[in-house]
Formats: sequence, C-alpha cells, structure tokens
Amino acid sequence: MHYVLAIKGGVYGSQSAYLAYQVANELLAAGHFISQIFFFQEGVSNANKWVDPASDEINLVEEWKNLAETYRLSLHLCIAAAQRRGIVEHNLADCFVLAGLGEFSQAVLTSDRLLTF
Repeated sequence: MHYVLAIKGGVYGSQSAYLAYQVANELLAAGHFISQIFFFQEGVSNANKWVDPASDEINLVEEWKNLAETYRLSLHLCIAAAQRRGIVEHNLADCFVLAGLGEFSQAVLTSDRLLTF
C-alpha cells in the first residue's frame, strides 16, 4: 500500500511528530511504501538542523534524516510555513527539501492512504 504522511506537530512539545516517525518505521518494516512525508504548520520545526536536544533525549531531526537515507524517502517541508517560522536554506537539515502544496497534493492523489499527525 502507498502512503503519504502529513505532520503538523512540532519536533518537541507534543508526541505527534514522534508518533509519525514510529508509524513510518512500522509501515516500512511491514513492506509498505511511503511516497512522501510532508511537514507543515509547526511540523516544519522537524527540519531545523539547529535543534539541540539534551543528551538523554531522542534527536528526532536526526532520526528523520536516518529514516530518509535508509529508505530513500522524500521529506518535504511546506515552504510557506517554513519561511514564517524561520526555517530557510541555511538552517534546513539534510534530507529535507522545501516544497509547495502542489507537490503534496500530487502525492496525495497518487497514494492509497493519507495519515495526518
């Protein structure tokens, strides 16, 4: 089955982004395909390479990067939401790309399921 994940929860402060990460791992381990992971609203904070968690906390930005590299995933960031929140090219984490809603819409149209976190 083909999935698109839409993440609007911030990197920290709620469980939604971490839950999305866990679901993505499970879907991929079960043999499903994720055509795009799209971060919008507060979810764009997941792409800030300057996030610096405490040593005993998970570095979710790095985990997204590792997941993308392992499974060759597209991590798309809503460009409008990113700019409003100060996420621009110079602080954009590796494996994340700025994208528009058109790319997200196209991915949703060609997927079997959209999961929003």
